[in-house]
Parts: sequence; structure tokens; C-alpha cells
Amino acid sequence: MSIRLPAPDGSLRTYEPRTDPLALTPGAPFTSRTVFSAAHVVADPYADTTPDSPAAVDWDATLAFRRHLWSHGLGVAEAMDTAQRGMGLDWAGAAELIRRSAAEAKAVGGRIACGVGTDQLTSGTLAEVRAAYEEQLALVEESGAQAILMASRALAAAARGPEDYLEVYGHLLRQAAEPVILHWLGPMFDPALEGYWGSADLDAATDTFLEVIAAHPDKVDGIKVSLLDARREVDLRRRLPQGVRCYTGDDFHYPELIAGDEQGFSHALLGIFDPLGPLAAEAVRVLDTGNTDGFRALLDPTVELSRHLFQAPTRFYKAGVVFLAWLAGHQSHFTMVGGLQSARSLPHFARAYELADTLGLFPDPKLAEERMRTLLHLYGVTP
Repeated sequence: MSIRLPAPDGSLRTYEPRTDPLALTPGAPFTSRTVFSAAHVVADPYADTTPDSPAAVDWDATLAFRRHLWSHGLGVAEAMDTAQRGMGLDWAGAAELIRRSAAEAKAVGGRIACGVGTDQLTSGTLAEVRAAYEEQLALVEESGAQAILMASRALAAAARGPEDYLEVYGHLLRQAAEPVILHWLGPMFDPALEGYWGSADLDAATDTFLEVIAAHPDKVDGIKVSLLDARREVDLRRRLPQGVRCYTGDDFHYPELIAGDEQGFSHALLGIFDPLGPLAAEAVRVLDTGNTDGFRALLDPTVELSRHLFQAPTRFYKAGVVFLAWLAGHQSHFTMVGGLQSARSLPHFARAYELADTLGLFPDPKLAEERMRTLLHLYGVTP
């Protein structure tokens, strides 16, 4: 049965949903790439909250989604941008998320890395920024998870130039118990991070970033780059010290960056692998056999969906990620912490449904269609 979907111009178009999902089952561990999915949180729909109140999380559904990712061989990047850090999830909620997810990872043998930031602060001195980072780093290390040093809004506001970034990151890396992942999140994901590493000039910022790594290569497992600039990422990864990995965070160019070239490749830490988890895992296993063309054949068709979800304003991509999780049956509702489900339009969601259904991402296409129809009805779209 066809479904009528709204277009941006206000018209309705007819779409014929598919009836069969892709047959994707868990397989062997990856051998050629290390792959993390940044995972979303599931809100508690029955909690009496407001957009500016502390997040209420459905812990059972949130942890079940992480088990889903682990079952397909993906690592979980926890308490990151995708989990709405700084966009509905405060530090208290993130700390609880880290503790629970790290314990779950230990119980099931899943790989986990967790975000370390400074979101206890809205602003502060460099000393206060360092202390906030230290508090979060201690919690992540105590949980048994790998640390991801995230970009800090407070540091971006307090730093006077590159030397302050060198001082703060050097201080943190010297005390880190195990090698960490450094995260460079561009301003398209968070406007407050404009000029990170001490300069709005990306070439100068890159030089400072590399200087931090070069001073402590034994404490840096890898870097996670989210600038949506494939050429810059390739240039950067070619300048990394031996043994330091590049984890692509480019949700526009990930197939080509993971596939790599004769001079190297990127591993992955991606928000788009939240809805693409099983398909992404299957593609990486194909790549493990040396079949780059087969890998690209599976993953290239997903880029249109990713570019749609991550279109400007890019920071609102989480709404599409959670929407697809609802359609796929990973949660019983389409509610987000902070009320962020309102951040995208009905035509945006309709197109996301169409693209995801065409790819065969929904384990139960009929359920996804029924839920899409429910949303259309709530918005006043009648058959």
C-alpha cells in the first residue's frame, strides 16, 4: 500500500514502501578497521520535564540500543555529541550514562569509549577548565572505558591563543592512564567551537592540533575529526605520528575515507553509524576480505541519507537519528531529551523515512510504515 509523504513545497507525493528488510545478522569481529558508533540516548516519555530541566532517560531502552550495536561488532562512543551532550544532556546525566554503559560493556564484552568534556561549566578560567576536564577524565577511567577528550566550549571561550590549548591538553595527556582519542568537532556541529585550537584559520589550527599530538604520541590512540572536509582529513592523517590512528567523523564522505588510498585509511567514529549500524558492520566485514569495491557498493548508497540527516543546521542531526530508531523499533516513542524532536520539520522526517526504507534499514518495514503514518496523522496529514 502506498503512503503520501509531504514535500518541502507543501505538496504530497506518493511513495511505495518496501516490504522486505535487508538480511543483516551479526558476524565475526572486524579485522581491518576499528569502528565506533556514537550512540543516542532514549528519553523517558513519561517524565514530567521541560526543555531546560535535567534529562530523564529511559535506561532500559538506552542500554538495549547499545547491546544492539555491540551485537554487530561495533564499538560504542558514549556520551558524545550524538547523545545530546550540551543539547539536553547535562554532565550529571552524562556521568550516569557513562557509568551504566561502561558496566554494560563489561558485562557483554563490548568496546566502549566515552566523552570527556567540561560541561559542568558554562564559562571559566583556564584552571577551572582543566579541573572540569580532570573530573570527567577520572570518572571515565574509573569506569574502565577509553577516554575521548572532547572539544570544550569553555576552553574555546577562555583560551587566548594556541598556547593555552597546548598547555591544557598537554596537562591532560600527561596524566591520562591510557592512550586517549582526541576529538576535533567543527563549528558546523557546535557554533561555540569556532576558532578551536586558537585560530579560525584551519591550517593554523591543524598545526596546533598536530603539535599537541607530537608532544605526547604515546598518550594518543587516535584523533576523531568532524570537519566535513575529506581533503583536509586525508592531509591530516598523513601527517600523524606513526601509530596514531585517524577516526573519521565525516558524515558526508565516510565511505571513501574508510576505504582509504595507497597512503592509508581512516578508522571510524560516526554518528551516522547509529542508524546504519548493521549495514555498516556488514560493509566493514566485506572490506576485511580486501573487497573494497564490495564495501563501497554497500556503503556509498547510504551517503544520501547521511547528508540529509546532517544538513544544516548540522547540530540538529540527532532528531533524525532518534526518529529512525523509533521507526526501526528500537524505542517505543519519538520523544527526545530537551524536546529536540521539534528541531526538524515534517518534510525532513518524511524524506528520512523514504531514504532509510529504500535502503532496507528497518527490520520490520510494516512497523516503520505504521509509525510514519501515525506521525503524519499527528501533524494533520490525512490520507
